[in-house]
Amino acid sequence: MLKSKIHRAKVTEANLYYEGSLTIDKELMEEANILDYEKVSVVNINNGERFETYVIPGERGKREICLNGAAARKGAVGDEIIIISYTILDEKELLNWKPSLLLVDEHNNVKAKYHSIEESNLIPNY
Repeated sequence: MLKSKIHRAKVTEANLYYEGSLTIDKELMEEANILDYEKVSVVNINNGERFETYVIPGERGKREICLNGAAARKGAVGDEIIIISYTILDEKELLNWKPSLLLVDEHNNVKAKYHSIEESNLIPNY
């Protein structure tokens, strides 16, 4: 199940020669309920690239989103990305499950926090 999402985060740095991972501002990680070293999927809105890596905490309040190692080849500074984590739940947990969904602005500040896609207005009502 979807656990966490940071929607439209802007890449602030790409460091090809750093050990592979994705650096995320620790404050954003906490808001999105993403743990240190948690596996994430990353979708680059600008070029369509998709990849998986793990998260390392960045400096609190700096709003950095840094592609490290080979991930630096999947995007460039200024690209907008979606960061997604998943979890495994049993049937009982599913009954009340609510993911943490963040929408951030062009400076990676939290614009809104939701617990369902319907709440976020990210999908149209048909």
